Amino acid sequence: MNFTAQTIAQFLKGTIDGDPESSVSDVAKIEEGRSGALSFLANPKYEKYIYNTKSSIVIVNKDFVPEKPVKSTLIRVENAYESFAELLNLYEQSKPRKTGIEKQVSISESAILGENPYIGDFAVISNNATIGNDVQIFPQVYIGDDVSIGDNTILYAGVKVYAGCTIGSNCVIHSGAIIGADGFGFAPNKDNNYSKVPQVGTVVIEDYVEIGANTTVDRATMGSTVIRKGVKLDNLIMVAHNVEIGKNTVIAAQTGVSGSTKIGKNSLIGGQVGIIGHLKLADGVKIAAQSGIGKDIKTEGDVVQGSPAFSYLPYQKSYAVFKNLPTLRNQIIDLEKEVKSIHTKLNKK
Repeated sequence: MNFTAQTIAQFLKGTIDGDPESSVSDVAKIEEGRSGALSFLANPKYEKYIYNTKSSIVIVNKDFVPEKPVKSTLIRVENAYESFAELLNLYEQSKPRKTGIEKQVSISESAILGENPYIGDFAVISNNATIGNDVQIFPQVYIGDDVSIGDNTILYAGVKVYAGCTIGSNCVIHSGAIIGADGFGFAPNKDNNYSKVPQVGTVVIEDYVEIGANTTVDRATMGSTVIRKGVKLDNLIMVAHNVEIGKNTVIAAQTGVSGSTKIGKNSLIGGQVGIIGHLKLADGVKIAAQSGIGKDIKTEGDVVQGSPAFSYLPYQKSYAVFKNLPTLRNQIIDLEKEVKSIHTKLNKK
C-alpha cells in the first residue's frame, strides 16, 4: 500500500516540509534509505545521513534544524521515534492474522477456548486450561493444566507454560520462553547432599507484558512470581522464584534476578545485570549494563553502575581514577625512587 506524506502527517498530527504528495510503500533505516521508503531521524548521531538519504519521506523532531539542504520530504512531529513506532504498529496490525485450528493439535476436552483462536500444529492445551478470545498459539506450544491466558495474547512457537500459571491480555511471549519452571530450591542435608524443596507456587503475568525469546520465569516456592502490567523483558533473562517486577519496568538481555527480589515500577535495567536475592529496589531505578546489585536501592529514581553498584556520578568519577591506576602506580614508584635518592644524598652529607 502507498501512503502520501499528507496522509502520514495527518495521522501523526505533524507538519510537512516538502512535497505533500510524496509517497512511500516501505520502511528503511535512514542510512540505507531508498526511493519509496519511509525513514526517521531521532538520534543526532545519525543526522549526517539525512543529507544523502534516498528515502522519500523522513520523520524528524519538530525542532530539527538542517545544516544543509535535504532532498527528502520531512514530516515534523513532537517525537520522531515514538511516531515511527506508532506507524510500525499500524503496519504490523494491517498484516493478515492467522486464525483457525490446525489438524495436528492436542486440546483437552476440559479446556475452554475463546472466540477466533489460532492454534498451530503440535500445540498442546492441557486439562482445564482457559484460553481467551483472539489468542494466537503457534506450533509446538505447551500449555499445562489449569493455565489461564487472556484475550489477544500471542504465544510464539515453542513457548512452554507450566501448570497453574496465569498470563494476562495483550501479552506477547516469544519463542523458547518458559513460564513456570521450578524455582531453584534445594536444602542441604546431613549427608552433604541436597534435597529438593517442592515449588508449589505459580507465575502471574499481568496485561500488556512482552517476554523475549528463551527468557525463563520460575514459579514461586509458595505464592506467586509476579510480572506486573506493561513490563518488557528482553531475550535470555532469568527471573527466579517469588520475584516481583513492578509495572512498566524494562529489562535488557542476559540479566538475572535472584529469588524473592522486588523491583519497583518504571525501572530501567541494562543488559547483563546481576541482582541477588531478597532485595527491594525502589521505583524508577536505572541500572547500567553489567552492574552487580548486592543491596537494597532505597532512593526512588536512583541511577547506579558498577559491581558492586553505587551511584552513577561517583562511579564515573571513580572510573576516571581507577582506569589510570597503572600510570599512577608508575608515578608513585618514580617518586619513591626520587625520594630515596634525595635521602641517600642527605645522609652522605
